[in-house]
Amino acid sequence: MNKLSRCAATLMMLAVAAPSIAAGQSRGAFHDAMRKLWSEHVAWTRLYIVSAAAGLPDKDATTQRLLQNQTDIGDAIAPYYGQAAGAKLTSLLRSHILIAAGLVGAAKAGNTTAVDSINRQWRANANDIATFLHNANPGQWPLATLRSAMYTHLDQTLSEATHRLHGDYAADVKDYDAIEQHILAMADILSNGIVAQFPGKFTAP
Repeated sequence: MNKLSRCAATLMMLAVAAPSIAAGQSRGAFHDAMRKLWSEHVAWTRLYIVSAAAGLPDKDATTQRLLQNQTDIGDAIAPYYGQAAGAKLTSLLRSHILIAAGLVGAAKAGNTTAVDSINRQWRANANDIATFLHNANPGQWPLATLRSAMYTHLDQTLSEATHRLHGDYAADVKDYDAIEQHILAMADILSNGIVAQFPGKFTAP
């Protein structure tokens, strides 16, 4: 698929409401729904970075849509781990986004001291997310694997934002290609882990 086709496919994907995730669906449908949710996570993050870097008037609307995605992801685990767990994941992911927004703002302002401080907060939050998920499914989600996945996600997003702010758009686009591939692998870790932990809640295939 060429770049133009991929862009069109992404826009079509974003125009659709959050995927339905519920106990009793097929493993394949669940897998696809999780991929869509996490693809939206990085797509709306990218749109936020673009808007924030350029000072576009759609930044607030984009931020709200990005935050809605965190609620959608939390809701996606609720059928398996309960409403409280879903709300906790939503809270952790909203912090992940709001800290990232502060990081972009500090980088745009050239405040390296704030960038370093906020980046430490961001990594601590990533560790909290990894720990929460590991505790929910220790048999399928090793803590080291989740930490590595989250740290890679942070590093890739920081690179994307930095290149965008510096006007290196070729590198920025390359960053997003890597981000897209990594987040799909991360979504698969999560969906495969849930299916393995709760096999009776899914139908084949």
